[in-house]
Amino acid sequence: MAFPAPSSSSPRRRGRGLAYLLVSVLLLASRVPGAAGADSEFEDGVSPKFPGCDNPFQKVKVTYWVDGDERSSLTGITARFGEVLPATGSDGDKRKAVVPAPKTGCAKSSAPLASSIAVAERGECTFLEKAKTAESGGAAALLLINDEDGQVLRVDLQKMVCTQNDTVPNIGIPVVMVSQSAGRKILSGMDGGAKVDILMYAPEKPSFDGAIPFLWLMAVGSVACASVWSFVVVGDEDKNAPTLGGEEAADSEIVELQTKTALVFIVTASLVLLFLFFFKSTWSAWLLVVLFCLSGLQGLHYVASTLIVRACDRCREAKVALPVLGNVTVVTLVILPLALIFVVVWAVHQNSPFAWVGQDLMGICMMILVLQVVHLPNIKVATALLVSAFMYDIFWVFISPFIFKKSVMITVARGSDEGPSLPMVLKMPKEFDTWNGYDMIGFGDILFPGLLVAFSFRYDRANGKDLTDGYFLCLMIGYAFGLSCTYVGLYLMKSGQPALLYLVPSTLGTIVTLGAKRGELSQLWNAKV
Repeated sequence: MAFPAPSSSSPRRRGRGLAYLLVSVLLLASRVPGAAGADSEFEDGVSPKFPGCDNPFQKVKVTYWVDGDERSSLTGITARFGEVLPATGSDGDKRKAVVPAPKTGCAKSSAPLASSIAVAERGECTFLEKAKTAESGGAAALLLINDEDGQVLRVDLQKMVCTQNDTVPNIGIPVVMVSQSAGRKILSGMDGGAKVDILMYAPEKPSFDGAIPFLWLMAVGSVACASVWSFVVVGDEDKNAPTLGGEEAADSEIVELQTKTALVFIVTASLVLLFLFFFKSTWSAWLLVVLFCLSGLQGLHYVASTLIVRACDRCREAKVALPVLGNVTVVTLVILPLALIFVVVWAVHQNSPFAWVGQDLMGICMMILVLQVVHLPNIKVATALLVSAFMYDIFWVFISPFIFKKSVMITVARGSDEGPSLPMVLKMPKEFDTWNGYDMIGFGDILFPGLLVAFSFRYDRANGKDLTDGYFLCLMIGYAFGLSCTYVGLYLMKSGQPALLYLVPSTLGTIVTLGAKRGELSQLWNAKV
């Protein structure tokens, strides 16, 4: 069935300045964070290995109790040396935590350490010297508190290693490091003489991650849904869903990207990324949360309004005159307060186990709105945008470590232990993972290829093409294939993958190849849809 051509009149859209500005920020989340895999994802490939100092780095679950009251588990990482931790908590031993004196653990402790877990601070001597001192004092394990804040699994903290000049360490106790903020939680629990017990073990990750298929479906479904939303849900493109201000503004047109604008997005996103890298703070994370909430509010309002108006055409015309706001549709008066309550509840409870449902719903609605407001007019602009985004991903993930000593993209994506996590992702809990973490995909990995897929749908409609001879279906298949390759690479390489590395060739490459084969490349390059 051929798609009917759109009206020749200029289509009016819900102008969303915030959604337009948000596109550059969304590149911050345009990589798939590491999913389930073996602990080899923590290997640095540089530190020397020899007998007694060749343990793999293991992610450690540190559970602690304060006067018998169990607290939230913390995350640590093991050293190259020392005894290997058990894989389950039932095989481990819960032991009393003791801070040695001196607290750095570099000299014989005046505080008894027998059969306890020594909680020492990093500094003044080597990790090996601390481990030997703790073991000689009778400690059953050594828990080191890093002297820098942030995620303990960052590459620059995976340095509890030996040097070529070290003798065989022969350390017989486990040695684990936690971040500074995690260590503070343990130390604060010991204030006032309270008893703190610690249990450490290194759970093995399952080979199958059941969350990935659902995340794949959400991403592919979001692209498909957003691409056809105006045609399937809104119907007549000259009809508009109620806006936040009631009447449609005269200049409420679509935001049509140009080549220069596309390049500005990449430069802006790079500057924001560098700012977050050098000036990591809680307030900057909260700023992104606020930005996400505002765009999520508009997305929820837009999606709900268009669905209601589609089902009840008379609801479009029902309006109420309000001071300052003027004429406001009844649909807006009903939907907007409900959407606001939803957003506020999510913001207050964003750390709850089920907050991911609200985040995904807000994110999907926001992306549907963005793809209605922001358009690529042709594949010339698409090439500028996607190739720039492709190079952006490659540079900030793989090349930036040679300049900044660590991957800027990975460091920002992992954030810190304090403050909210970056919300610019769709997430799904890993139900089969002991760590109860999340699989995630950045909005940028959906929006940027989605802009091209949405263009293909509009191009097919404008030229009377159907699913068999058009480009939309082929690009949807290309996007689904590229995302599948991303997760295959994630599994094989055991580390986070820049998804655009796979998605740009599978989408942009597909439409360019098909266009050249059909003799329509020039039309696609200079189109205006």
